[in-house]
Amino acid sequence: MNKTRIAVIGAGHMGRYHAAKFAACEGARLVAVVDCDRERAGALAAELGCAALTDHRQVIGQVDAAVIATPTAQHHEIALACLEAGVHLLIEKPVTRTVAEADALIALATQRGLVLQVGHVERHNIAYRALAERMDRPLFIEAERLSGFRQRGTDVDVVLDLMIHDIDLALGLARSEVVALSASGFRVLTQDIDIANARIEFVNGCVANLSASRVSQSPVRKLRVFQPGLYVSADLQAGRLRYVRQADGAIHETDEVHEPGDALAAQAREFVAAVRALAPVQVKGEDGRQALALALQVGELVNKRLRQHAEAR
Repeated sequence: MNKTRIAVIGAGHMGRYHAAKFAACEGARLVAVVDCDRERAGALAAELGCAALTDHRQVIGQVDAAVIATPTAQHHEIALACLEAGVHLLIEKPVTRTVAEADALIALATQRGLVLQVGHVERHNIAYRALAERMDRPLFIEAERLSGFRQRGTDVDVVLDLMIHDIDLALGLARSEVVALSASGFRVLTQDIDIANARIEFVNGCVANLSASRVSQSPVRKLRVFQPGLYVSADLQAGRLRYVRQADGAIHETDEVHEPGDALAAQAREFVAAVRALAPVQVKGEDGRQALALALQVGELVNKRLRQHAEAR
């Protein structure tokens, strides 16, 4: 079979990673790297042996699929142009700025019969997948995602930058509609939300408590899930899982260690398989839209509390 021709649009931090993974991905051929910064596009293209372009419209007719790894504000415009030209898409999270923009992309992709996958890369984490396979009725989900401060990613708040990963995982584990939501957070080093906490209650009784910070001393990627008869603690960064059960009047603990693997490379392979119709789309546009909608609600609640606090002072 001919290789799937792919362009990566956006040669920044995530774009560089995506381009490297697709350049090495079996069944794919990296045709071009696109970035408005000609020098940045040229340097990455020279490193990976592909063309360097400065306008996403230049890839139309040259590729079968594309990765959009630009700032979120540009996702909708670029994605519309690609979908209208029949190009399958993998879009970095958050999928768009607004739910309306996400809905428009989903409708167009469906109409054209195109793959629209969203880059919630934690879904491809080996430790998370092992945990999810053992969960059938979660009652309580607790996630902690902390990161040191960096200028990259500050075009969105910490909810859309970091917490959205765990919002997506919680939605996937709970498999139920949200019935109640509360949130709080603070601005620390930027003019936007840098620390946030959200409590999500689902129709089926499951509750998720999610915390995210981009002003912490060291990175943390912890996930804990409780269900009747089983408690699982996961360090998603180290690939470590601990299962705790009660049986025969005693507590039994089992540790499991997974090789870190390469979730981004796995995502690339699964996207190519979906484009070739060899496998289903792992994280659909609808999944990205659902996570975005909830993340935006969390952000609105946090900002409302911050305004109320400022007015009370």
